[in-house]
Amino acid sequence: MKAFSKLSLKKQTKIKNTIKIFQNNPHDPRLNNHALHGKDAGKRAISAGGDLRLVFKQENNYQLVIFVRVGSHNQAYNISTLLS
Repeated sequence: MKAFSKLSLKKQTKIKNTIKIFQNNPHDPRLNNHALHGKDAGKRAISAGGDLRLVFKQENNYQLVIFVRVGSHNQAYNISTLLS
């Protein structure tokens, strides 16, 4: 993911740690896993701490997860600032 590589090493580490938590339990309360609405209906998001968010699609009760966006709250949820 191009956006991930543009983040600082500190933020990359936060995201990697968040994904480890997610792999063990996608509903861990620290993640604030929640469904998105509007243009992002059908996607979900988790928090990687502070203002960092990861937006993803999941299928078959989390057997398949595809992360589609990463960034600050505004970057992750604003279609005009999508990071690819």
